[in-house]
Amino acid sequence: MPVNVGTIDRAVRLLAGAALVGLAATGHIGAWGYLGLLFVGTGLAGRCPAYLPFGLSTCAKPQTGG
Repeated sequence: MPVNVGTIDRAVRLLAGAALVGLAATGHIGAWGYLGLLFVGTGLAGRCPAYLPFGLSTCAKPQTGG
């Protein structure tokens, strides 16, 4: 599976996922907060399976000389 998660997208996923997991672990939100682990995983891997069917990518386009 190709890398399809850009730098800013990865940072947002990591922060949001960690926040959700932290809130769930401290009991501030329900167990659904552990879904944040999916955000952390996709942020660390740089790959999002949900983007594939739509052909989406938040990666920067490579610069071409010209």
